[in-house]
Amino acid sequence: MATYKKRGFKPKTKEEQMAEQHSTTAEVFSTLDQSASKSEEWVSRNQNFIIGVIGVIAVAVLGYLGYHQFVQKPKEVSADNEMYYPRQYFDQALNSATEKDSLYNLALNGAEGKYGFLDIIDEYKGTKAANLANYAAGMAYLNMQKYQDAITYLEKFSSDDAILGALAKGGIGDAFMQLNQPNDALGYYEKAIAHSTNDYTTPRYLYKAGVTALELKQNDKALKFFQRIKVEFPNSDEARTVDAFIGMAKGGE
Repeated sequence: MATYKKRGFKPKTKEEQMAEQHSTTAEVFSTLDQSASKSEEWVSRNQNFIIGVIGVIAVAVLGYLGYHQFVQKPKEVSADNEMYYPRQYFDQALNSATEKDSLYNLALNGAEGKYGFLDIIDEYKGTKAANLANYAAGMAYLNMQKYQDAITYLEKFSSDDAILGALAKGGIGDAFMQLNQPNDALGYYEKAIAHSTNDYTTPRYLYKAGVTALELKQNDKALKFFQRIKVEFPNSDEARTVDAFIGMAKGGE
């Protein structure tokens, strides 16, 4: 294959190539030096602003740590201590054959200068104790047949606990059933079931959900609830009568 040289073309010498490369490198470093110089100038002009921003961040971090250590932590301890007395009244009400309402009232409103659950909710907002007080107040109102109040406080309660979280949602379902709102009740029974799976609350709310679904003529849904009890919780109290309910659900198909 023939090759041709362009007329007048003269290859660069090694010295010329090195000189050109050195020139390019010098230009790159010069550009970097200029950029660095501009950055230094910007920092110099805006150093007060930069220092201010760093100061604000530092103050925010220290403020958060200080708040948690010197405000929130003592508040949590104080709130937890205040829970002792209303808990006593609440437990007495649960175990008492008489005077339940009066004991629940003491638990809710306090006595002898001691806080009740409602005081703790108001005075210690944002604490774990106040959150738990919402649950206790809701359950107290539920047992006192003050169903709307029960819903109000149980809806404020939030917990990842497998048992308490499910009981709160199931309690709202019970309140709606007593208010003759079965559709709402069923929705909360389903939330209680979905919250966690355990041998205590799951069969309990599967049963209540099944009965409520039967009342709403939703037999297919009821059948699924009852069959879960039979298959997954055969040793539960609810399983003792579940065959009869399965028959009722199938009879309406």
